[in-house]
Formats: sequence, structure tokens, C-alpha cells
Amino acid sequence: MAAEGETLTATSYIKHHLQNLTFGQLPAGYERADGTVLEQSMWTLAHSSKEAQEMGFWAFHVDTLCWSAGLGILFLWLFRKAAVSATSDVPGPLQNFVETIVEFVDNSVKESFHGKNDVIAPLSLTIFVWIFLMNLMDLVPVDWVPFLFSVLGVEYMKIVPTTDVNATFGLSLSVFFLIIFYSIKVKGVGGFVGELTLQPFGKKFIPFNFLLESVGLLAKPISLSLRLFGNLYAGELIFILIALLPFYAQWMLSVPWAIFHILVITLQAFIFMMLTIVYLSMAHEDH
Repeated sequence: MAAEGETLTATSYIKHHLQNLTFGQLPAGYERADGTVLEQSMWTLAHSSKEAQEMGFWAFHVDTLCWSAGLGILFLWLFRKAAVSATSDVPGPLQNFVETIVEFVDNSVKESFHGKNDVIAPLSLTIFVWIFLMNLMDLVPVDWVPFLFSVLGVEYMKIVPTTDVNATFGLSLSVFFLIIFYSIKVKGVGGFVGELTLQPFGKKFIPFNFLLESVGLLAKPISLSLRLFGNLYAGELIFILIALLPFYAQWMLSVPWAIFHILVITLQAFIFMMLTIVYLSMAHEDH
């Protein structure tokens, strides 16, 4: 799975598994990894990590987008199937599973959210299940899917969307925009601005108050995204390092780590959901 002409070493193996399948634009005159020179700028898939870097900010991580969308569709399909086939008689395994998750999320919202908003519970359910499913992909053996796609001619394939900081930051930005939206909706523009400028030290220290409150506000999406990304990226990296060991050592280490990692992926989905609920509850509080 190394690039063409590249000797597969431990370093190249790790870099390969941490590289996203990137689609972007390369400039005219660019010499590609296979030695060809582009006569004009072109949108294409990157054939190396260097090409992915050259594509710049407007490049897309195709694997992150596709796996995220696919897992989101899986979530919607499973829960819709449970809702359509729901019965008041003896429920099936799927209905039991879905009802347990819905009840768990509903109780979490009731305990932590002190406003009145019909969006919060469905939003929290979506966040918890979707992030859990994306995290769960980290338990798939690291070589299986990349090998399958390499047979199909696709050089790179990362299947854990939450190990891509772009995905986690996108999720946290969505929550951040909701915080701003509901803060202004509940408190008004004046109330929101007053909250940023008059707390915690009153009118005499407006610049200092604004600095403190702005840092606290901007820290919310950053902490949300980096916490999720850091934990899942570290977990994936450990799986990759274990895959470099002899076969017998892989089984001795990967199975205990996978069992422990089940707790990590569940906890990270729960933390993201709970912080979202708490932040939105704070946005609904009018002092």
C-alpha cells in the first residue's frame, strides 16, 4: 500500500494509514507523483501526501465525507425502521435497543437542559448516535478496508471520520452557531452583547470583560473538536502501531485495547452530547 516506487517501512506505513483520500485542485505545471506534468490546473484525487498538501484549503477529504454521510444514513435508517415497526406488544431487539438509547438521551436532556426547546432532545440523540457510529469504525482492523480499496485502485482510505480534525471541527462549529443563534433569540442582540461586555466585572471593565467572555465563547467549539479528535486520533495511532508488531503480539495487545476502546468511543460521544446540552442550556438562560 506504499506509493509507487516507495519501500514500505514502519514510517511510510504509519503515514499511509493516517493520510486521507483527498480531492482538490493542482496548479498548471505541477509535477505529479508518477512524474507527469500538468499542462493546466486540474481537480483530481491526490496520489501522495505531498499532492494533498499542495491542494490547499479547498481540498476535500473524500473518505471523511463519504463515511460520515454513510453512517448518518445508517443511523436514520435504523431508527426509522424501529419507529415504523414499533409495537406495544413484546418488542423486538431493535426496538428495545432504540428505546433504551432514546430514553437515556431524553433523561440526560431533562437533567441538564433548563430551557424549553423541542430541538434539543433530537439534536442530542443525533449527536450521540452519529458520533458513536463514527467512533465505532475505529474497531475495524486497520488493514482490512485500506487493503480492499487498494485492490480497487484507491491509494488512501481512512474510515474513522472523527480522526479527521476537519470533521470534528465542523461538528463543533455547528454547535457553536446554535449557541449564538439561541443566545440572540432568547436574550436579544442587546442581551447577548451585554453578556459579553458586562460580565463578570461590570461596566467599568467592559474591554476586559469582552476579552474574557470572547475567549470563553471561542474556547467552546475548539475544546469540543480537539477533545474528540485527540482521543480518537490517539486510539487509531495505537492500533496502527500494534499492527506493526508480530502476529502473536498483535492479538495479545489489540484485543484488550479494543475492549478498552469501546469505553473510549462511547464516552467521547457522551461527552460531546452532554457539553452540547450544557452550552445550549446556558444560551437559553436570560440573566
